[in-house]
Amino acid sequence: MQTNYAADGAVVIRLNKDDDVVIARTQLVGGTVIQSEGITVSGLIPPGHKVATHAIESGQPVRRYGQIIGFASRPIAQGEHVHVHNLAMGDFTRDYAFCAEVRPTRKAELPAMFQGIVRPDGRVATRNYIGILTSVNCSATVARAIAEHFRRDIYPEALAPYPNVDGVVALTHGIGCAVDPEGEGLTMLQRTIAGYATHPNFAGVLIIGLGCETNQIGKVLETQRLEESDALRTFTIQDSGGTRKTIARGIELVEAMLARANEAKRDPVPASNLLVGLQCGGSDGYSGISANPALGAAVDRLISHGGTAILSETPEIYGAEHLLTRRAVTREVGMKLVDRIRWWEDYCARNRATLNNNPSTGNKAGGLTTVLEKSLGGIAKAGNSNLIEVYEYAERVKAKGLVFMDTPGYDPISATGQVAGGANVICFTTGRGSAYGCAPTPSLKIATNDALWDRQREDMDINCGSIISGRDSIDEMGERIFRLMLDVASGVRTRSEVHGYGQNEFVPWQIGPIT
Repeated sequence: MQTNYAADGAVVIRLNKDDDVVIARTQLVGGTVIQSEGITVSGLIPPGHKVATHAIESGQPVRRYGQIIGFASRPIAQGEHVHVHNLAMGDFTRDYAFCAEVRPTRKAELPAMFQGIVRPDGRVATRNYIGILTSVNCSATVARAIAEHFRRDIYPEALAPYPNVDGVVALTHGIGCAVDPEGEGLTMLQRTIAGYATHPNFAGVLIIGLGCETNQIGKVLETQRLEESDALRTFTIQDSGGTRKTIARGIELVEAMLARANEAKRDPVPASNLLVGLQCGGSDGYSGISANPALGAAVDRLISHGGTAILSETPEIYGAEHLLTRRAVTREVGMKLVDRIRWWEDYCARNRATLNNNPSTGNKAGGLTTVLEKSLGGIAKAGNSNLIEVYEYAERVKAKGLVFMDTPGYDPISATGQVAGGANVICFTTGRGSAYGCAPTPSLKIATNDALWDRQREDMDINCGSIISGRDSIDEMGERIFRLMLDVASGVRTRSEVHGYGQNEFVPWQIGPIT
């Protein structure tokens, strides 16, 4: 990243020498002279938005990050604001150049460590919860009632004897019936439930159903190769004799799990046991300049220590996927990613939608114009590491290194898939101020700019606005984020955990017809 200066200090950021735009570091008014670019600003340019560095003819491509972010929908004058009124999507050819930029993975000399919880089967947890899952929406109320009984803020005596247990959480959803019993949607839901039921951050899990739903618990256990045990109990409202008896039974089963869960202790373990889900939500024009590349620098560090990072949100890499296929370790891995892109193009066409419905209203207010621009900034979260594997939604992640999981761009659905895949930490960048957290995995919130940090500090864990102002480099912030990852994995509570986020943010991807 190169920062340019005008007479009154640094006012714009140039990201690549071939770019047709620069980014306003602060609000610019008409008549401002940007000496380093030799241009005069025309009209008001909000912070994080784009300024044309030269005249651009209608239909011509516009570049940021050295890549195409759209096409001029009308002539654009030098110094003019470049945004939704004069920049639009368009088709163009991407050179996938499979494996062309694969590089040897740097290996750290000394392993980074964190204080993790080692389960009896060797899996490593970062938190220690009891979970209550549901097979169908019909059992959501009883699941929440059981969890409510153990809330520390209302009934502190319930968990007082169990200081090593982080809590009892109910993760409910709105589906599970009126679906094709052999369809993709039900398969995906069952895979998601199984991923949570076996997540290392849960010391014990209850799965509760109604009894007559399409998503039968027995079928979930069969298809996902799960077996009941002291740590996994299942039952239904109908078999238990109704609501009141189901709640009483659930409370009794949770109480039986708590003593064993409380035996958990933290021990030093290498960072190779971390699976970090990468998320960005409420993005702005600074996301791809500060927080996302800083997180990417942290990811490269994590991978050098043998850890795993999960990049997701397929619609938010659209138009930038060629930057990942070039880093795919094999052509087969690269083609898996391309196949998912093609699936999304077909999915949108069938539903008479467009992939450019992303970015959102808030993204656009923050300076992003097209999904191409958002994707190029979002992909920076992946750093520079090789792409090792591509997974379907909620599929168990087994590979080490940088992997991709196919998910929607909607953050709760995307993160739910990552956690089902095994993510034991989430790193979530935001420029507009997304309020988010998930259970049982802690979510680390990373602000892109100083204004957000000052306004919403109680929701943010770390501020990358210092990159925009020049106080810190991307690499320096990457090191801080990596160290904070280790601290959070060791038990330091994130801001979202303090606020109690997590139970309502469990949102499995609902796909396929509801009848």
